[in-house]
Amino acid sequence: MVASHISRRRILRDGIALGALGLAGFPTASAFAAPAATPKLPARGNMVIRNAYVMTMEPGTPDIKDGDVHVKDGVIVAVGQKLNAPGATAINGAGMIVLPGLVETHWHMWNTLLRSMSGEKPELGYFRTTAALGQKYEPTDMYQGTRLAAAEAINSGITFVHDWCHNIRSPAYLEQDLRALRESGLRARFSYGAAQGMPNNQGIVLADLERLARDWPNQSNDGLIALGLAWRGMGGNNPATAIPAEIYKAEIEAARKLGLPISVHASGSRPAIGQVATIAKAGLLAKDMQIIHGVVLTPEEIEAIKAAGASVSLSPTSELRIGFGLPQTANVLAAGIPVGLSVDTVELTGNADMFGIMKFIQNIENGKSENEFKLTARRVLELGTIEGARSMGIADKVGSLKAGKRADLITVSTRDVNLGVFGDPAHMLVTAAQPSNVDTVVIDGRILKRGGKLTAMNTGQIVAEAAAANAALRKRADWW
Repeated sequence: MVASHISRRRILRDGIALGALGLAGFPTASAFAAPAATPKLPARGNMVIRNAYVMTMEPGTPDIKDGDVHVKDGVIVAVGQKLNAPGATAINGAGMIVLPGLVETHWHMWNTLLRSMSGEKPELGYFRTTAALGQKYEPTDMYQGTRLAAAEAINSGITFVHDWCHNIRSPAYLEQDLRALRESGLRARFSYGAAQGMPNNQGIVLADLERLARDWPNQSNDGLIALGLAWRGMGGNNPATAIPAEIYKAEIEAARKLGLPISVHASGSRPAIGQVATIAKAGLLAKDMQIIHGVVLTPEEIEAIKAAGASVSLSPTSELRIGFGLPQTANVLAAGIPVGLSVDTVELTGNADMFGIMKFIQNIENGKSENEFKLTARRVLELGTIEGARSMGIADKVGSLKAGKRADLITVSTRDVNLGVFGDPAHMLVTAAQPSNVDTVVIDGRILKRGGKLTAMNTGQIVAEAAAANAALRKRADWW
């Protein structure tokens, strides 16, 4: 039903051989097409950034004034002062703060095509808009939305994204989403999710997930992208929306059999038994699970997350905008739970500004506690870098500037008018910086933004094509 707009001609055009359709119009079997050739990204080079203010964000390592960072073949070779870097191209870092790339931990990138379309009336709210328009998506809309999101991520200094893809209507949809990630050069986790409008009594196509996992070496962009499961959970707070046990168990068991990390939303109202408590009671809460939002976590649920070794992703801009409540930042941090920060969806929040998200996190917590010093800017910056990486299980690769780690880093100009007096650098980044201050972005040793401009993505073309896709989608959906 929800996929009935996909014509046979369009399916053939997308190069996907679909099997028999299930009751709701989703494929029960399929074969994945080989990924199309990815446009060539900039080469990984030999470069050294010199005379910058270097914030390594490596625990126990102080900032380095007039510091250098040497990068070669995608790896950080050394961090220090007056480094010997023979043959390296020198980049003048004077007036720049150099730090690890920002780590984003939960983003519905596909619906960036619906930017700011969450309305002011119940019938136009986020969930109804997403469901109604998500069901009218064509595969190329996934590409347009995720490509637009990827361009915004790089422009904003985000070098890792968690692409929580919950509109996979057929293999063609996930392939178009992955195509956008591959072309961008972002480091990412792609979490496979159910389609908008899919009935609760129907599960995702496990054969497709298993086939995708087997084929992942061909999909991962040379290891830059990892695979996960965007799990629907057990049905949320409302018993009327419960997912049958045989379905939610089959989905999570399939992911664990494949060794995939699992991510699940836990938000909304305050039920007698919380969502996390329900998951824990069912014996499904484990170290491989990320809890998203968690604004109504009880002390017992926080302890359960801690005991399981699971992580939490906080999305303050969307949680406030939609009315979920205030993030429990201090409580989860006090429990020693790995915590990351999240864009969530620009359909609701408007943009993907991680500097703004960090500022929200600090100000909300200090306001709640009536304490100017409750949560420091340095601690918040850790959540956006090394702690976010730890929450995603990638801190051994990225999240700090350390010899041997992959070269994901950004430079922020302190010569712009909003950063024109150099004070405490962490405070500057969390309270004053904006995406426009990001001068250079390096991901896996590739320069993807330089001098404030993207180097591998045509922003004018991306914006124009996304606008055209949005207009066509509105027309198909007869949307205002």
